Amino acid sequence: MKDTAKHQGLRNQLASILQEKGITDKNVLEAIKTIPRHLFLDSSFEEHAYQDKPFPIGAGQTISQPYTVAYQSQLLEIQKGQKVLEIGTGSGYQTAVLCKMGANVYSVERQIELFKPTAALLPKLGIRPKHLTFGDGYKGLPGFAPFDSIIVTAGAPVIPKPLMAQLKIGGRLVIPLGEDVQIMTLLIRKNETQFEKHDLGEFRFVPLLEDKN
Repeated sequence: MKDTAKHQGLRNQLASILQEKGITDKNVLEAIKTIPRHLFLDSSFEEHAYQDKPFPIGAGQTISQPYTVAYQSQLLEIQKGQKVLEIGTGSGYQTAVLCKMGANVYSVERQIELFKPTAALLPKLGIRPKHLTFGDGYKGLPGFAPFDSIIVTAGAPVIPKPLMAQLKIGGRLVIPLGEDVQIMTLLIRKNETQFEKHDLGEFRFVPLLEDKN
């Protein structure tokens, strides 16, 4: 598991590209510069790691495009020590970025073939989320709620009601909404019953799967 000066240089280049695309949050950019994205991909695909594009990771899932990771992370406006719920651990790269930003991350993954290697990889990289769960992200993690922020890393046709219920007043929920093409959506909880909704442009995600059992 090598992380070389060359890798660091590629990360710095990637952070510069993201800055040019409108990422301004210094904590996000620092995380992108720090987290070794190539270690979240199969070593045979290492040359793709620092290009601004998504890449397949198995189980029909992808590691998100770095810009998408940075954009969603920036929307959360994370303060150090905040509780963040992540729906869709996947490769663990987004988890690592959130941890590096100082969040206490609670993450849920429903694909066991992704959950097991990711749960093993993160500690090896010194990345320690508060809680990793194998389960149905649609339900969230009510036992750990409420959360300061919630991030969904897969496209959903609607915002799952349990996630809205688990968001603190003043909290921010970032979710891509739609079937083939998604609209990045930011929900800010104003009080017990009211949410402020912002539509923020088109993205493409794999679908958020719901356990129907």
